[in-house]
Amino acid sequence: MTVLSNQTSRLARIDALRGIAVFGILLVNVWSFIWGFESLRYGVLPATASIFDVLSIAFTAFFAEQKFYPIFAFLFGAGFVMVTRSLKQKLGRWSDAERLYRRRLKWLLACGVVHGTAIWFGDILTVYAIAGFFILAGLTGARLRKVRTRLRVWLVIFFALLLGNFFLGLQMVSPAALQDQAINTVAAVEAGRVVYTEGNLLSIGIQRVGDYLSVTTQSIFILPHIAVLFLLGVLSVRLGWLTQPVRHIKFWRRVQWIGFAIGIPFNLAWATMVVVEAIDPLHPSVYSFLLYAWLPVGGTCLAAAYVATILLAEESIGRWLDNWMAPVGKMALTHYLSQSLLCSILIQGFGFGLGATWTPAGWLAIAFAIMLLQLFWSRWWLARHAQGPIEMLWRRYVNKGIVSAE
Repeated sequence: MTVLSNQTSRLARIDALRGIAVFGILLVNVWSFIWGFESLRYGVLPATASIFDVLSIAFTAFFAEQKFYPIFAFLFGAGFVMVTRSLKQKLGRWSDAERLYRRRLKWLLACGVVHGTAIWFGDILTVYAIAGFFILAGLTGARLRKVRTRLRVWLVIFFALLLGNFFLGLQMVSPAALQDQAINTVAAVEAGRVVYTEGNLLSIGIQRVGDYLSVTTQSIFILPHIAVLFLLGVLSVRLGWLTQPVRHIKFWRRVQWIGFAIGIPFNLAWATMVVVEAIDPLHPSVYSFLLYAWLPVGGTCLAAAYVATILLAEESIGRWLDNWMAPVGKMALTHYLSQSLLCSILIQGFGFGLGATWTPAGWLAIAFAIMLLQLFWSRWWLARHAQGPIEMLWRRYVNKGIVSAE
C-alpha cells in the first residue's frame, strides 16, 4: 500500500483523483452531444447495432454514469477548504479569504455560462458556482460542529426528496403511462439527434441554448445531492480523511467494501436496464424508474469505492497515478472545457459530423482518444508552465482581488 508521507504526494493524489473524475465525466457527457437533453440518455440502438455498441452503453452506465460527478463535487468541497486556508495565510483574515473565494466562484460562473450557451448545454460549472455561493457561505474557518450540522440538514433534505420522489412515482407510474411517455421521449430524442448531428451552427446553437436553460433550471433537484457531496469534501479535509489517508486506512477500507458491496449489484442492474431501454425504448419497464430514483445513492456508493481504492493504491500504481493523472487534475478546468469543444467539432453537424455516421462504439472511442490526447498534453504543458491556460487566467483574475484587498 502506498504511504502518502509528504505534502507533495498528498496533493498529487488529490490532483490524480480530480483528473480521473474529469475523464470519467467525459465518458458520460459524450453521449449528449448526439442525443441532446432527454431522459433517454443513450438514445436508441438501431437493429444493426453490434455487440460493441451494446457493450459501450453497458460499460458507460455501469462504470461511469453518476460516479464521477460525485467525485468532482466531493473534491470541489475539499478544494474550498484548501483554497480558503491558502488565502487566509496570504491575507490574514477569514473574511478576506471568503471574499476572494467568492471571486473565484464568479469566474467559475462566467465560464459556465459561456460554456453552456456557446459550446455544450450540459455544463455543470454554472450549478457548482451557484451552489457554492449558498452551500459553502459562512463555512470559511467555521468550527467542525457548524459543518456537521449543515451536513445533517442537507442529508435530511436529500433523503426526504429522494423518498418523496420515489413514493410519489410509485403512485403515478403505470405501464400505460410509461409507454405514452416513451413515445414522446423517443420522438424528442430523435429530433435532438437530427439537430445536433446534422444541423448547422445556427440551428445547433438555438437548440443548445434551450437545452442549457432546461438543464440549469432542473438542476435545482440535484442541489441537495451536490450540497451533501460539497460538505463531505469539506469534512474530508478538516478531519484529514483526504489529506492524511494513511491515518485513516480502516476508514477507507470500510468505505471501499461498503461502496463495492452496494454499488456493484445496483449498477449492474442499472446497466442492464439501460441497455434494454436502448434496444426497445417504446416498452420501458417500471423498474427503470425505480432504479433511476435511487441512482444518486447507487452511483455515489460506487464513486466512494473508487476514491477509497485510489487512496489505498499499491505504491507502483500510486506512482503512476501521481505521474500521469495528477497533471490532468491540475488542468481540470482546461480539460473539461476543451473536451466539450473537441466533442462539438468532431461529433456535431457544423464540424465533422461523426455523430451521424459513427456508431455508439465509435462515439466512446472518441472519448478515449480525447483522454489520450489530454494525458500527454498535460505533461507537455506543465513541463513548461505552472498551470493550465484557463487556470492561469482564473488565477490572474483572483490575484487582482488579492492586490486590491492588500
